[in-house]
Amino acid sequence: MKYKIINRKKLLATIILDAMGRIIFSTFKRTQKKQFNVGEIKKILIIRTAYVGDVVMTLPILKPLKDRFPSAEIDFVTADNAAELLEGNPYIQNIHRFNAFWFYKSSLKEYFQFVRQLQKENYDLVIEARGDIRELLLIVSRLKSKMKLSYAFGGGAYLLTHVVPFNGIKHRVEYHLDLVRYLGCKPNTLDWNIYLGHNEISKIDRILTANNIQGKFIAVHPGSRLPLKIWSPERYAQLCNRINRHFQLPILILGASNEKELADKIISGLNFVPTNLVAQLSLRELAALLSKTRLFLCNDSAPMHMAAAMKTATVAIFGPSKPEETKPYGNISRVVEKDFPCRRICDESNCKHISYQECMRAISVDDVFDAVNELLQ
Repeated sequence: MKYKIINRKKLLATIILDAMGRIIFSTFKRTQKKQFNVGEIKKILIIRTAYVGDVVMTLPILKPLKDRFPSAEIDFVTADNAAELLEGNPYIQNIHRFNAFWFYKSSLKEYFQFVRQLQKENYDLVIEARGDIRELLLIVSRLKSKMKLSYAFGGGAYLLTHVVPFNGIKHRVEYHLDLVRYLGCKPNTLDWNIYLGHNEISKIDRILTANNIQGKFIAVHPGSRLPLKIWSPERYAQLCNRINRHFQLPILILGASNEKELADKIISGLNFVPTNLVAQLSLRELAALLSKTRLFLCNDSAPMHMAAAMKTATVAIFGPSKPEETKPYGNISRVVEKDFPCRRICDESNCKHISYQECMRAISVDDVFDAVNELLQ
């Protein structure tokens, strides 16, 4: 078994859990792998509980699934913090909200209630999109489905009826599309839109009008879920000053409530007054704003993938991340990065370089400005 896990502690835990599970589940009769008829698949469940950016990168599988199984109901399991991005999606029937305790703070009581509810749905096909042994053991194995499909690079192959081959590193959107290609789907066109309503669009229009923004503007999101992925706020300030001086376009600063301190550091170093929208937008409102943005500047983060889904030109600053897996997908973009060998084995949580976060610190203001200039020109 070849595991696709970089963190050594997680890898060891997965190997042990996988071995124990293989012993335990080998005593039970498993569903046998078999061919399927399209007409037999009436209810499909997609599981992608974490994280927001990864949920966004799962959206492209929905249209191909619906095209392949036009009469099937497609439901989606995800966490509370990502569920709103699925609202209004024409390919999804039901959204099941579940904060998995192995990713988020939640109780075992919530877990058991959630599983009992899913068991009542009688899904014919379950697609676990992460390849995570915890989700295979704690969710997929509890469901009586004809087909259970996922990767096995995280362990748990014995819990599946159909294991999708893992053919090497590629973008996560392609990982997800390979799941449905295995089912005979043909994703010839990429459809991973975040379907917005009147409320989100009208609120963004009001915000832009109130700040006297009538034409093109640049949006900046300086944060990320993982601290190692965050570029220096001082350099963000220097960059924004240079962009403002050179292009004379309005600049909007974005962020969640826990990113306010980071944004304040940047704003304190500016020679102009930006539009500060930190902690003022929901994810759907952020998507609406990104859809109107001339250029989005960010680190590797969930909003970066949202911008890609909204077909917004993006300059993304990458440090420990692997751009071949998580760069902006399918839109006009530039990745600014420096090549450090340790990035190949970095788990993005603990820096092993002799100089802390050197992969981000080595990226200069000039490097990022050149990418911005290239896209804006």
